[in-house]
Amino acid sequence: MQQSDFPGWHGTTIIGVRKGGKVVVAGDGQVSLGQTVIKGTARKVRRLSPGGFDVVCGFAGSTADAFTLLERLEAKLEATPGQLQRASVELAKDWRTDKYLQKLEAMLIVTDGKDLLVITGAGDVLEPEHDVAAIGSGGNFALAAARGMMDSDKDAETVARDAMAIAADICVYTNGKLTVETIGG
Repeated sequence: MQQSDFPGWHGTTIIGVRKGGKVVVAGDGQVSLGQTVIKGTARKVRRLSPGGFDVVCGFAGSTADAFTLLERLEAKLEATPGQLQRASVELAKDWRTDKYLQKLEAMLIVTDGKDLLVITGAGDVLEPEHDVAAIGSGGNFALAAARGMMDSDKDAETVARDAMAIAADICVYTNGKLTVETIGG
C-alpha cells in the first residue's frame, strides 16, 4: 500500500484566542481514520513548563509528529527561557532544514500568554491578525466564527468554546469534547 493510498489520520480543530489579557487554546478530541472515528477524547492541547516558564501548545496533524515537535520546542524553550518567539523561530528553522523533521506532518499553535503563534513545517512562525489563530480540519470554520465574536462582550474562553461548537457542527472531523487551557491575565 502506497502512502497516497492510506486514508490518513484526520480530525483536529485547534483555536487560540487572545482577548482581555488572556489567551485560550482549545482543541477538540476527535481522531478519525478515513471515515471512522477512532477516538473521541484525545488531548491535543498541552501545557509545557520548561524551566518554570508556562507555554500552552495545541497541535493538528499526526500525533507522533506533533509530539516530536513539542519535545523539540521544549528543548528550544529550555535553551532560550522566556523567549517563545525566538524558540519558535529556531524550531521552524530546524523543521525546514532537517531532513528528518521535514517529513513531519503537523502544525502548532503556541502561546505564553503574551505571544500567540502558529508554527508550520514550511518554516513559518505566524502572528495571527485579529488575535485569533486556528488550525486543522475545522480550523477555517472556527477561525471565521471566532472572528465574528471578537467584538462581542464574550471573554476569550467563551469565544473559543463557541467557535469550536460551530466548527464541530460543520466539520465531520471535529467533535465537541474539548480540552481548554488558559494562560495570562
